[in-house]
Amino acid sequence: MKGGTVPTWLELLLATQFFAICTNHLSSNRNECNLFCIDCEESKGALCYYCRSDHHSTHRVIQIRRSSYHDVVRVAELKDVLDINDVQTYVINSATVVFLNERPQQRGCGVSAVKASSSSYNCESCNRALLDPFRFCSLGCNLKGIKEGMRTNIPTRDFIDYTRKDDDTDCSNTSGNTGNNEESSSEPDYCKEKPSPPRVIRHRRKGIPQRAPFY
Repeated sequence: MKGGTVPTWLELLLATQFFAICTNHLSSNRNECNLFCIDCEESKGALCYYCRSDHHSTHRVIQIRRSSYHDVVRVAELKDVLDINDVQTYVINSATVVFLNERPQQRGCGVSAVKASSSSYNCESCNRALLDPFRFCSLGCNLKGIKEGMRTNIPTRDFIDYTRKDDDTDCSNTSGNTGNNEESSSEPDYCKEKPSPPRVIRHRRKGIPQRAPFY
């Protein structure tokens, strides 16, 4: 999920409620909806074991698991279909997983706030303390970061074009040809700054006094 490339099925995955009882297989044993097909964009994203066998046997299906009442998915099931290099991974029951969505945390006080303020790594979206140098704590925060970057990603050259001002009073060559002496010497004389001549203060001297002749 880099460079603004977001799979079309990802938002449906994050918005889907899992672990409900499948209404099509109420009397079956394995009727818990904990599967998701990434090849089908259906409004009912969650599937049970029998739904997969009946309609999605040849599709790419991932299994959603639970950890402390939060949905996770194994990295091994996502690494071939999604770039999750920026998402914090966790080891749960000997399997490396990532969380689907942001987890609730206390704001402003409590253990979560202390961990966030003292941690060297924090989620760029929800500020949750991270264990390793990742950017996001979940797939949902990663998606938020991509959308925010797409809204605010303005090329630097646009700022340069808008903020550039030409100085009309500057007669020097601003096109970068400072090494061309011939062009510099061809500028008119009024564009060259000349130092004003030093002011000379003249003192009037009295003439030689002449004495009257003695008679």
